[in-house]
Amino acid sequence: MSYEVLARKYRPKNFNEVVGQDHVIQVLVNSIDSEKIHQAFIFSGTRGVGKTTIARILAKCLNCESDSKPTSEPCNKCSNTVEITSGRSVDFLEIDAASNTQVDKIRDLIETVEYKPAKGRFKIFLIDEVHMLSTASFNALLKTIEEPPSHVVFIFATTNPDKIPKTVQSRCLQLNLKTVSEELIFQHLKKILKSEKIKFDEESIQLIANSANGSVRDSLTILDQMIAFGDGKIEKNQVKKLLGTIDDSILFELIEHVVDGNGKGAFDCLAQIEELSPEYDVILKNIISILHKISIEQVLDNSENEKIKDLSSKTDKEFCQLLYEIAMNAYSRFSVHPNPKESLEICLLRMLAFNPLQKLSSNNQNININNSEKKSPEKINSEVENNLKPIGKELKSKKLIKNNDDWTEFFKSLDLSPFAKNYFGSMSFESSNETTLTLIANSDIGEIPENIMSEFKTTIENKFTKKVDVELKYDEVFDSPIEKETKKRQASQKLAEEDIRENKEINDFINRFGAKIKSDTIKPIKK
Repeated sequence: MSYEVLARKYRPKNFNEVVGQDHVIQVLVNSIDSEKIHQAFIFSGTRGVGKTTIARILAKCLNCESDSKPTSEPCNKCSNTVEITSGRSVDFLEIDAASNTQVDKIRDLIETVEYKPAKGRFKIFLIDEVHMLSTASFNALLKTIEEPPSHVVFIFATTNPDKIPKTVQSRCLQLNLKTVSEELIFQHLKKILKSEKIKFDEESIQLIANSANGSVRDSLTILDQMIAFGDGKIEKNQVKKLLGTIDDSILFELIEHVVDGNGKGAFDCLAQIEELSPEYDVILKNIISILHKISIEQVLDNSENEKIKDLSSKTDKEFCQLLYEIAMNAYSRFSVHPNPKESLEICLLRMLAFNPLQKLSSNNQNININNSEKKSPEKINSEVENNLKPIGKELKSKKLIKNNDDWTEFFKSLDLSPFAKNYFGSMSFESSNETTLTLIANSDIGEIPENIMSEFKTTIENKFTKKVDVELKYDEVFDSPIEKETKKRQASQKLAEEDIRENKEINDFINRFGAKIKSDTIKPIKK
């Protein structure tokens, strides 16, 4: 078979070709150039980031014949480097720890350590997935790793360094390989495609780089799939179809409907997504990513995406964090749910259920639907007028909100979401007239989210049956409804504690049995 997969064809042959591991390469190059080569290395990191590749390049550097000493730039032409590249060097032994876990195998390896290399300067042992070795195998290796012959170098590669005993780790130079950034993978894939003379568009490569999750090998494997799927060319629509990814614009629209409390709109978007036969866990992961970007934008204000900026301005910060937690909780249980689609639907339903605007919008929709289905327009108008008359009389008797006490009583009568209550309950009264209610707010409260302000205005307009503007004055707040309620609650608590302390029967009981009263269990009687 003449075809060579991209991950093997474009495997780096020297340190300059390694992608995204500059910190590790610098350590190795400096060690080789200064001739201070450690006796044992541990390369740790997730799959496909270059552990085995860097180990092979290091082996070539140590045994390259182009110089009289180890070099950080192997020639890849001499017999030693060619044999290491092809996997047939007698001085470079690759061992798979997953299939050689027994202590007997390791003892056989240790017996060969004393023999000098056949051709090269060093005898190099690469043990892949070293964390799979048994405890007995590690113990057998321990002394040899600590004091190996001068011609021996051990290299351990692992995806789970925590499972390597500390006694082994302390005898090795441990280098942690990072996941490769999306941008570096993107540039690497572009370079390969240009070399292979394959037609592509940048958005397709961006999608592949994103799906690789920091693994260069995974990105090249996906690229191989795309080339086969597209018959030698890569197009955006084909990539989305094969990866099961969805246009972000639909997801932005879905999240916007959730923020607005529009359940029907959110599930209409989900229906559009279903037509594309998606991977539902990928959809949920993308929703989590968007919510994360919105949260970052709310704090740093550094996004260049206009949709992120728009959603950031209209979404309450606390509600955004709640949406993120709901989505993360759903994702963590996704694998055990019997139906992926239902899992995503339940996640959306929970988001809508905890939306402070959902109840308000649902009630308004129900009223409109019920009235339009069962009553004529004339009857609706008649009932509205009859319903408004008592409200009008009540307002006429109360007139305007005149002082802070009036504001407190008025605030108590409002049916607001917890988010709106926290914002406006922390404000005190400034003034009011026929069209405007002015409140005092602390300067550190920040900008009121658009949806919270809309909810408050809608609620007071329903109360007054007319349009009312709300203005905020930033100054020192005094006697806000929440502050008054807190003081009242504290006074009741204090009174309850005094009643307990002064109760003769309770004091007799305490003295008789040597009992104690837990102060946090004393609660005032609810009237």
